[in-house]
Amino acid sequence: MLIRYFAAARAAAGVPEETVPVPDGATVADVADLLAARRPELGRVLTRCSFLLDEVAVRDVAAPATGAMLDVLPPFAGG
Repeated sequence: MLIRYFAAARAAAGVPEETVPVPDGATVADVADLLAARRPELGRVLTRCSFLLDEVAVRDVAAPATGAMLDVLPPFAGG
């Protein structure tokens, strides 16, 4: 799965994107846990992030991670 990082998530990951193997049956939460295990600094940011799966907002991280792309979006400030 292609993982794309934005803003603080990109800084914590140290890369703008990466391809990560995702086990069959994994949820979005499972993918986040996998990413956090690989990069502890990113793990601290992931707890505050929202996700887009194939450009559709993930409302429940227990949803299956069946897409081809996961965007990791930290909270944004401004208006």
